[in-house]
Amino acid sequence: MKVEKWIFAICALFYGPVSIFYWLVTKDWTGTVALAMTMLLAAMVWAYLGAHARKMDPRPEDRLDGEISEGAGELGFFPPFSWWPLWCAMCLATMVLGVVFGWWLFIIGAGLGAIALSGWVFEYYRGEHAH
Repeated sequence: MKVEKWIFAICALFYGPVSIFYWLVTKDWTGTVALAMTMLLAAMVWAYLGAHARKMDPRPEDRLDGEISEGAGELGFFPPFSWWPLWCAMCLATMVLGVVFGWWLFIIGAGLGAIALSGWVFEYYRGEHAH
């Protein structure tokens, strides 16, 4: 976590002076506030990662004597091929077109979207990939 912490620290320490310099050059409230909020967001992540890094054991990539083989193992769960995201995207496109052409099309898209979303959520409970 130490590398990630320092990446966000550098970003926070960069955006602070940049927001002040931006205000002095342009006198634009919108950009100055956006840069200041970006600095605060980076500082928030920096503080979280710093606090979290103190509580956990160092990872192999955080230690100078860490070996590549120490990081081996299960990386997580990666879902198999699925058609459900395509159907959800098509239903969302129908709903957006429904706002343009008529609410009746939005309602149809929302109804089909509920079916597609429930299919995507429950795809591991039935069929080929059931657990």
